[in-house]
Amino acid sequence: ASDRFNINSQLEHLQAKYVGTGHADLNHFEWALNIQRDSYASYIGHYPVLAYFAIAENESIGRERYNFMQVCLKAASYNHLIKMEHSIMSPTTCADNLTSA
Repeated sequence: ASDRFNINSQLEHLQAKYVGTGHADLNHFEWALNIQRDSYASYIGHYPVLAYFAIAENESIGRERYNFMQVCLKAASYNHLIKMEHSIMSPTTCADNLTSA
């Protein structure tokens, strides 16, 4: 039982320390979106990797950086829209709106 407690406390510590490790309320879609966004941010930040992708796709490095930034922005805005839609449709928000009117 103490091993299980120790593992859970280590996991909670990692989740508090590092954003990418997720949390209990994170669903699969949000987790995959975080992985995608982090990957593209890493591609943009590491020049040799960016140059490799540019050569592989026969694009300039600037164009490839722009395309990767667009993917990052789409993922971030899509995630924001999903969260807004979820909060609009939640029963507590609807009940709060009815009681405040």
